[in-house]
Amino acid sequence: MAGNLSNPTFTFNLKIAKIDIHPKAIYPVFLAGALIYVFSVVCNGIILGLIITQRSLHKPMFYILFSLPLTDLIGITAGLPRLLVDILTETNDVYYPTCVLQAFLLHLYAGSIPFLLAAMSVDRYIAICNPLRYNSIMTPCKICGIIVLAWGLDFVLIIVLFSLQSRMVKCKSFITNVYCDNPSLLLLSCGGDWTVNNIYGLFITAFMQMSSISIQLFSYTQILITCIKQTHADSRVKALNTCIAQIAIFFLFEIVSTVATLSYRIPSISSNAQRICGLMIYTVLPTVNPVIYGMKTKDIRIAFFLVLKKHKVSPGELPTSSSMGNALA
Repeated sequence: MAGNLSNPTFTFNLKIAKIDIHPKAIYPVFLAGALIYVFSVVCNGIILGLIITQRSLHKPMFYILFSLPLTDLIGITAGLPRLLVDILTETNDVYYPTCVLQAFLLHLYAGSIPFLLAAMSVDRYIAICNPLRYNSIMTPCKICGIIVLAWGLDFVLIIVLFSLQSRMVKCKSFITNVYCDNPSLLLLSCGGDWTVNNIYGLFITAFMQMSSISIQLFSYTQILITCIKQTHADSRVKALNTCIAQIAIFFLFEIVSTVATLSYRIPSISSNAQRICGLMIYTVLPTVNPVIYGMKTKDIRIAFFLVLKKHKVSPGELPTSSSMGNALA
């Protein structure tokens, strides 16, 4: 890779595109972005903390779910803070190695979501369609295998994507997006043949989408058939409720991704609007996802309120000296 960066006109100190913001709006935009980031980190952190500390959540479903808030934290942390600093300081400088790292993490984040949602749908399929065999099928070893497969497949696909990009000789110094990604890094090259890069990029996009959608479509179709066959309405509703959060997150991901992709395909949309639409993947999803599976997943909701109740001490509940004496007696 060093040889591909040896062009004398290439420098590690790059310039990056900015979002056009009115000077009077800089501080409000920065404050809004900072609040979004803090909210996302807190919400995702709460979900992770609950899964780690609450024994009621030590189940296969939540071991797999653990990866979702984790990847949300990766996505929003890789994408938003650096942009907010650029907005506040009104600079547009980025160091090439950190740019590559940001791009890699953002692609890793975007690629992990389809695989994780597919893994979660398989878990729900086994739990609802084969409830008596669930514990024997979803053993700790198999759960680890599913999680490693989802992350490992994503990691390998993205590594190859960036390896193909790194072979191109660089001679430009301007990142055309407000965040670093593989296409903007590719545009730093002096030209050359991008055919392999383009074909591979389309391949992994299609592979991720088609494999994830196929697995989820099969799983949720089988779940729906099983629920229809249920004679008890309560059992049917309970089974469907365990899938609502995953399905909602899937549709949100597809809608946001489609809007972001189409914005770059419509010439009449301004570059500012295109960049904001692109940022939605790394800001909207990590912010809304924990709210969805926090509110719609009953076990997480119960665990959260139990923790609140345990740590909430009203003035009337403060221990007296006599009660402390009785407790110690």
